[in-house]
Amino acid sequence: MVSKELRADLQLKWQRIQQAMQMVNADGCLLSVDVNLFYTTGQIFSGYFYLPSQGEPCFFVKRPNGITGSNVEYIRKPEQIPALLAEKGINQPNKLLLEADELSYNDYIRLQQLFNPKETGNATTLMRNVRMVKTPWEISQFRISAKGHAATYAEIPSCYRPGITDLEFQYEIENKMRRQGSIGIFRAFGANMDIHMGSILAGDNAEAPSPFDFALGGQGMDPSCPLGANGTILKEGTSVMVDMAGNYSAYLTDMTRVYAIGKLPELAYKAHQVSLAIQHEIENMARPGTPCADLYNLAFQMAEREGLADYFMGTKQQAKFVGHGIGLQINELPVLTPRSKELLEENMTFALEHKFVIPGTGAVGVENSYLVTNNAVEKLTLFEENIIQL
Repeated sequence: MVSKELRADLQLKWQRIQQAMQMVNADGCLLSVDVNLFYTTGQIFSGYFYLPSQGEPCFFVKRPNGITGSNVEYIRKPEQIPALLAEKGINQPNKLLLEADELSYNDYIRLQQLFNPKETGNATTLMRNVRMVKTPWEISQFRISAKGHAATYAEIPSCYRPGITDLEFQYEIENKMRRQGSIGIFRAFGANMDIHMGSILAGDNAEAPSPFDFALGGQGMDPSCPLGANGTILKEGTSVMVDMAGNYSAYLTDMTRVYAIGKLPELAYKAHQVSLAIQHEIENMARPGTPCADLYNLAFQMAEREGLADYFMGTKQQAKFVGHGIGLQINELPVLTPRSKELLEENMTFALEHKFVIPGTGAVGVENSYLVTNNAVEKLTLFEENIIQL
């Protein structure tokens, strides 16, 4: 079930989960959501991962066939799990953690009833907190994604042809992404967060608000997916913000760059330089122990001081965050908001995005992915940060 090269990494993850379980007095954790299965096993399957507060995990598999290894049991339905645990000498949990924020109501009730614990807790919250701090293997996967991300962005100018639309531009970029090794899937936490490969925003479309909990919106091509490119023609004086996924491994990097069609208004260049200045100041401030709220407040104060508050993180709808954790999902913890309670910790990874929307022109600003080291932050996404001429 567990490959040799991942054994040490997975054991470290299991230990961290068990430590978190013990802190909330939970003696069992049952996971079935794909992201958590990959995190704990190195693969995705239909079934369940069960971890007691002490000892080895158990793997209950429905599909696919052919998975072998220690503590692997094939099942037809979850009702078989309690008896199989008993056969292994594992007591039924008094407090069981289930993925309350991700399971359907029916699945949650079904699992709760078949285990019948004295108390049930939320595995979603626990797992999102555990996943904030990355393992050495996970960090190596971010470096793979960052390298592929930068290689794709270097090819973006070759995707442009005069008179094309933002959507046609995105098609060409997606082709480059796949040729660079992009997995294709863009995982996000939460309901109604579907997005394909990333986002391109050009011209007035950058002002369009979206129901999605992302930094900026865009009208999209259809009311069923109101986000991103909407068929805007890339004309003279338009900025094109490219925020395509860094999914070149299972671990996502996040990087935004701005491309220009012809000359942009001076306000756009000023706002972009302020974004770079914000980035510089936050890089100097961020280290283990730094409150995440302080990073947001610094960014907003600098935008306000430069007279750009009305353009900061949108116009018609302004996002109230300037960054977020990254990992198996693009929007992991911590979130950099004025009300964030988290402090940065060593080996956290996060994206920092401080963007401006200029009416009639489009969006400007940068976004990069960072690793928190023992005394600073390391930028993972290395690519030209000034506005790039097409």
